[in-house]
Amino acid sequence: QVQLVESGGGLVQPGGSLRLSCAASTTLFSFYDMRWYRQAPGKQRELVASINSVRTTIYPDSVKGRFIISRDNALKTLYLQMNTLKPEDTAVYYCNIGSGSASFWGQGIQVTVSS
Repeated sequence: QVQLVESGGGLVQPGGSLRLSCAASTTLFSFYDMRWYRQAPGKQRELVASINSVRTTIYPDSVKGRFIISRDNALKTLYLQMNTLKPEDTAVYYCNIGSGSASFWGQGIQVTVSS
C-alpha cells in the first residue's frame, strides 16, 4: 500500500499561483508514472497533468502553458505548479500513481480561485 499526502492548496485570486505537493511513502517512487487530477462540484474527475519515469509530461489544452508538473525522486514528491489561475480551476485536486490494480490516490486538496 502506498500513501500519498497532498499539500499546498487554498484560496487564491484569479491570476495568482499555487504549488501543490504530493509526498509518497513508496521507495519505488522513481519507477512510477504519476498524475494530477481534479474534480469540480457536479463534474467528472479530469486529468490535468501527467509525468512518467523519464519525465515526459502531458497536459490537456485547458491547463497547457499554465500548469507544470514535476517530480523529485530523491524527496519522493510530486509537484504541480499552477500559474495564471482562473475561477474554473476551482476543484479538489488529487495525486495518483501507478495503474490498474496498483493505482493509489491521495486524499485530495481544495483549490479555490476567487476574488
